[in-house]
Amino acid sequence: MNLEEIIENNLTEVQVNLLNPLVWAYVGDCVYELYVRTNLVNHSKQNVGLLHKQAIKIVNAKSQAKCLKNIMDKLTKEEQEIVRRARNTQSNSVPKNADIIDYKYATAFEGLLGYLYLTKQYERLKEIFSII
Repeated sequence: MNLEEIIENNLTEVQVNLLNPLVWAYVGDCVYELYVRTNLVNHSKQNVGLLHKQAIKIVNAKSQAKCLKNIMDKLTKEEQEIVRRARNTQSNSVPKNADIIDYKYATAFEGLLGYLYLTKQYERLKEIFSII
């Protein structure tokens, strides 16, 4: 059984496009967290507490905003539009430990990852992860 069979996603690209970009970010947050944790486990022999401390240094608004800024020139026009939509979507939550600009860019980064995941663009996700 592969990951696609475990996590069944029956949404079409049209349906994904109709979702609120904050839904993309909601999924993208999980995708990025899983990527970071898996990468840490693959490259470290540390205990869970230390792994968690490393993960929170990476999975935060400031770091995610920086990741997005580093890849913006490598994104397609469509991906840049996805980022723009996610960044500009009105959110009712206020960041606790980040400034609003970093928070919006982090949301845009998560939105891009979530969109790519939901539209089953796994190879492109791998490419982006290899860049960051």
